[in-house]
Amino acid sequence: MSLVDSVRKVIVPIHKEGYVFIAIGLVATIILANLWSPFGWIGAIITVWICYFFRDPIRVTPQREGLVISPADGNVSQVALALPPPELDLPAEPMMRISIFMNVFDCHVNRSPVPGRILKMAYTPGLFLNAELDKASDDNERNALAIETTAGVVGVVQIAGLIARRIVPFVKEGDLLGTGDRFGLIRFGSRVDVYLPAHVVPLVGPGQTAIAGETVLADMAGNELLARAFRAI
Repeated sequence: MSLVDSVRKVIVPIHKEGYVFIAIGLVATIILANLWSPFGWIGAIITVWICYFFRDPIRVTPQREGLVISPADGNVSQVALALPPPELDLPAEPMMRISIFMNVFDCHVNRSPVPGRILKMAYTPGLFLNAELDKASDDNERNALAIETTAGVVGVVQIAGLIARRIVPFVKEGDLLGTGDRFGLIRFGSRVDVYLPAHVVPLVGPGQTAIAGETVLADMAGNELLARAFRAI
């Protein structure tokens, strides 16, 4: 292992979206420390947490055709059929929805679950309910993407949560995405929903931990299901 690789394992990159918050934290820490030293320690702890929140670790993404990879770090909170958001102009038919809930300690940089072109991208203002609630998919502030793939259209929806107050997109309609490419970030606690064709069999279940850019959620080509069945024989 090279020295650079060793350093990367210890020092995780921080996304540029976090720089301004880190700067505010440092200034606040200095001011608080001058007022009373224990306040300074509190400010320092909060600043370190901000650095941790905006981390952007390197991920190794599986690239086999048909795989659907987790767009977010967190826990799989729901796996069920549901109607896709109306703003994506997809057929009003149930799709397989896999929801990943991110708490304030999870990495919040979101990655594309599939390769393809962004057919539609729509921001919808809304409430800031607990993102774990089912109605958060309809009522909360969200940013929805419809990604055209060779196996069909996949919907990806970033949902702001109880603490999150801003969804930051990195892409626009017409952009081409590779699996694992960064497409956005949600600040401070939220959820990401993935909508797949109804026939797709999920490979994860509620309560499972997902890692953005690495965890396989489903296989639209069916190869992973065959492989797992073969290994079970």
